[in-house]
Amino acid sequence: MNKDIKLIDAINNRHSVKEFDPNVKISKEEMEEMLSLATRAPSSINLQPWRFVIVEAEEQKQQLDKLVRFNQTQLHTSSAMILVLGDNNHADKVEEIFSQNVAAGSMTEDIKNYYIQAVTEQIIKAPVEVRRQLAISDANLVAMQIMLVAKAYGYDTNPIGGYERKEVMDVLNIDSERYTPAMFIAIGKSVKEAHGSERLPIKAIASWNTGTNGVVGE
Repeated sequence: MNKDIKLIDAINNRHSVKEFDPNVKISKEEMEEMLSLATRAPSSINLQPWRFVIVEAEEQKQQLDKLVRFNQTQLHTSSAMILVLGDNNHADKVEEIFSQNVAAGSMTEDIKNYYIQAVTEQIIKAPVEVRRQLAISDANLVAMQIMLVAKAYGYDTNPIGGYERKEVMDVLNIDSERYTPAMFIAIGKSVKEAHGSERLPIKAIASWNTGTNGVVGE
């Protein structure tokens, strides 16, 4: 069986880093490359509900200082902080997305129209909480992909869930009615080797259901 060794290395060597080299900067072009690769992540009906806000200016970081709780070191030493958001109105781009698929030859006009109608009925008209849940679920998928892509590019990351969501959205002038924050990702070059961490064995957390057994590890 062929294995992508680079991917396996990125998975095995990715660790959460708490302190970065503040002298390392990531260019806009390289950041765009990494985000572009990360957005190859799957999303429900390919609606791509993720949005990103990149915070790298020291002035903005200072405004966030009291809002990231115990994550100030990551904030101030990272090359950038990537705020991963879910767009609650993501389905509004259905026409644009599926038209791209038609132009690329991966979808017919009839299939495009079918999906547009389905998305309009099932998602666009759905309650905001349903749309929010869909958006956050897919935003978390792209967040993991960002961290693996970053490792493949030679950078380190730290996913951060400990921050004041409402206040952060206000400071960054983001519409909290439309967008839901998933997580911050600090990105840069680690200044020291990250601590390893062990995982539970698969037999403790997975079962092959035969109709007679339930979930293991309960």
